[in-house]
Amino acid sequence: MAELLSGDELPEVMVVPEEAPLELPPDWQPPSVEHLETEFVENDDLGARRDLRIQIARMEGELGELFGSAFPRMGIEFGVAAPGGPRVLSVDELERVRDSLAARLQDVRGELHDRTQVEECYRERLEHLVAEPGAHRWVRISNEDIGEPGCRHWHSRPRWGPLGLLLNWWRVKVSSGCPLAMGRG
Repeated sequence: MAELLSGDELPEVMVVPEEAPLELPPDWQPPSVEHLETEFVENDDLGARRDLRIQIARMEGELGELFGSAFPRMGIEFGVAAPGGPRVLSVDELERVRDSLAARLQDVRGELHDRTQVEECYRERLEHLVAEPGAHRWVRISNEDIGEPGCRHWHSRPRWGPLGLLLNWWRVKVSSGCPLAMGRG
């Protein structure tokens, strides 16, 4: 068990009386910061910086949602360059980050919209291809064209080769997907 300390063995605790506010001498100057590569800011715009950080976080969330919704598609750039190393950003730097995020969001939305339009056209064309293969001779549509992962494709071909070509017998052949991986050698 712990031993009890006697009164003379206890450490002294100093009680600080209520202090008057610190008064600076009239000739006091703040220390020189010219050798540092920072600015001495007396009144920082904390509210503006907080609002900008909230806007940036919201835009980064939207960019992440767009990335998730466009997952199987490749070739869309979702990143935004960071403005240097770790440090507290000024209001101007935060505004530049916010503006670059807004521009990146607009670019990604536009690119996704364009790709979605093209993929929808290919889906409609695929429906017509399956309904009337003879009207869409030798047309080939892949999964990539309709925005889905995989190697499958639909191909309008004559049934029974040259005989089907002469007799106008067309069908849609659906591939089974990606070929099996071949070993080395």
